Amino acid sequence: MEQEKHPVLGILGGLGPAASCYLYQMLIDHTPAQRDQDHIDLVLSSRASTPDRTAFITGQSSEDPFTIMEQDGRSLVRYGATVLAIPCNTAHYFYDRLAAALPVPVLNMPRLTVKDAAAAGCRRLGILATDGTIQAQTYQIACQEAGMDWAVPAPKNQQGIMSIIYDQIKKGHRADMTVFNAAAQDLAEQGCDFAVLGCTELSLVKRDEHLGPFFIDSTEVLCRYALLACGVTPIGLDPPQKITPASF
Repeated sequence: MEQEKHPVLGILGGLGPAASCYLYQMLIDHTPAQRDQDHIDLVLSSRASTPDRTAFITGQSSEDPFTIMEQDGRSLVRYGATVLAIPCNTAHYFYDRLAAALPVPVLNMPRLTVKDAAAAGCRRLGILATDGTIQAQTYQIACQEAGMDWAVPAPKNQQGIMSIIYDQIKKGHRADMTVFNAAAQDLAEQGCDFAVLGCTELSLVKRDEHLGPFFIDSTEVLCRYALLACGVTPIGLDPPQKITPASF
């Protein structure tokens, strides 16, 4: 009888580096560990030179990120990874191709995030994400599969979210919360029960600005399911429980 492999999480990261680092720290913080050996084993690839996902999806670049993502995924598996996590929502445009190419399960952050929103009673989910994620309809498709409505910010507010992601967070700056809150208010006025932080750079906004329960953090969702996939019950990382009035 073949012995079951010891779980090893592979993080296909660098998309961008700060988001990968944040997921790693989150995994540590939410593991009920009394010693080093209580933490999960993981291997991290941080290929920051991977071509920009949004630029490729929106036709601004012909550099396809998939080849590098597949190479790094295979490298993580060779190094012992038994399950993979990708801390980049936009990169899930390539999810089906990547999952088919690799011999281990790949967690799907957008689908898992929508699953948690549905379990909390969400009827309409607001999507805060890159232009690439929105144009690829990654979250819209997941919402439709879950029987859930969705909304995105108006063009001006979406431009603001893109500026926060690319001109502020990726450059190591804090988010302009006036701009961020305008997009969030837009979604609340469209009747959204929750807004997903559907870009891992936006997860850093929640960390730094202590956002309220209106926001579902896709990185937290990925962290929780990654720990569960490795046989660990997370601490201090509960899924959204119920719909509450929008709190920014």
